[in-house]
Amino acid sequence: QVQLVETGGGLVQAGGSLRLSCAASGRTNSIFAVGWFRQAPGKEREAVAAINQSGNNSFYADSVKGRFTISRENAKDTVYLEMKSLKSEDTAVYYCAAQKSSTWYWNRDYLYDYWGQGTQVTVSS
Repeated sequence: QVQLVETGGGLVQAGGSLRLSCAASGRTNSIFAVGWFRQAPGKEREAVAAINQSGNNSFYADSVKGRFTISRENAKDTVYLEMKSLKSEDTAVYYCAAQKSSTWYWNRDYLYDYWGQGTQVTVSS
């Protein structure tokens, strides 16, 4: 089993920045990739970004390209989501998720095996 804990959410003004962290524990060597997803009120969950175990492959939703950066620090079993130039439409609960399989479709949430509890990000305009 793998446990994921997200931290770093909060309230920020439009144009500001936040860094989310996703700390993994347990059988972390079973993880192939980690993704960030978000869900706004009344909307479906959407994929934001994802990165593989080695960190040499990452993907982003078009809506966050150029503003968000995903990275990982394997020594700490932690994946980060650096968010800049935040907009009101970025307001959502952000979840990190981990996938075991190397057959990786980064934005398909149903393929991820483990999920964190989520952290709220609110961007005020």
